Amino acid sequence: MSQITTHILDIARGAPARDVSISLSRFQNNEWVLIGEGKTNSDGRIADLCTAGECMDAGTYQMHFDTEGYFKSQGDPVFYPWADVVFNIEGNGDHYHIPLLLSPFGHSTYRGS
Repeated sequence: MSQITTHILDIARGAPARDVSISLSRFQNNEWVLIGEGKTNSDGRIADLCTAGECMDAGTYQMHFDTEGYFKSQGDPVFYPWADVVFNIEGNGDHYHIPLLLSPFGHSTYRGS
């Protein structure tokens, strides 16, 4: 498993959000540098956005969630076409789990375990 993981729950359906495209980037030299990308599995998770066992450097990171593609696939209206979650890590090897709670008209996040 990578040091940074995510999980998306569709709280309007009470189910994991599958097939959501996500990218992970690091802010370096005043620009976002792509580190990894993927799609959530049937449980709404991605466990391999970055290389397993790699200790990420301290800094500011961003997860970009393509909510538009997901909502269109569900036949829902698209009010928020994407959700960007920006967060800092310490560079000490700790695991960072960044969950997203999602509905057509709102989203929320927190540091998970």
